[in-house]
Amino acid sequence: MRLIINLILAAIIVGLVWVLVSSIREPIEFQEVRVKRERAVVEKLIEIRNAQEMFRSITGIYANSFDTLSYVLKNDSFMIVAVIGDPDDPNFTGEITYDTTYTRAIDSIRAIGMSLDSLKYVPYGGPVDTFGIAADVITYQSTEVPVCEVGARRSLFMGKFADKRYARYDQSYDPNSIIKFGNLNAPNLSGNWE
Repeated sequence: MRLIINLILAAIIVGLVWVLVSSIREPIEFQEVRVKRERAVVEKLIEIRNAQEMFRSITGIYANSFDTLSYVLKNDSFMIVAVIGDPDDPNFTGEITYDTTYTRAIDSIRAIGMSLDSLKYVPYGGPVDTFGIAADVITYQSTEVPVCEVGARRSLFMGKFADKRYARYDQSYDPNSIIKFGNLNAPNLSGNWE
């Protein structure tokens, strides 16, 4: 009888130790996973922002789909204007000339190592999870300006931690919040992580 009671107590002790270790390990694992995954998403958003800026330098507006963004950057060219002479120098007496050349955008994309085909996919998301993308031209302070917004809900890339119960480890955590850059109401390409 004493042996059975000792075995039961030993099992209870092992169970309590396991619960204690789990309760300590879970918040640490949550923070590590959150930092790692959010960093990967932010890096991808910065890459998309760079691609959008390249697109805008070619077309004058932002892309409202990843297919359009990819197509233009693969098939169009950047216009480079070189000014010969100094228009700001009052002592310059020669003629100011402009030399225009074109450089294929895809060459620049390859040089920086950007993959246009995988740009739309959310890191750590499922195989079909893509960033939301929107673009428009708005009137801002009496001027028409292009705007864009690209982002993804945290629930797409947080895996098993995409649950509100993990907010107990970080009060600012909301799996339904969006990590994004840009704003459709103002000409601003800042990210909400900055």
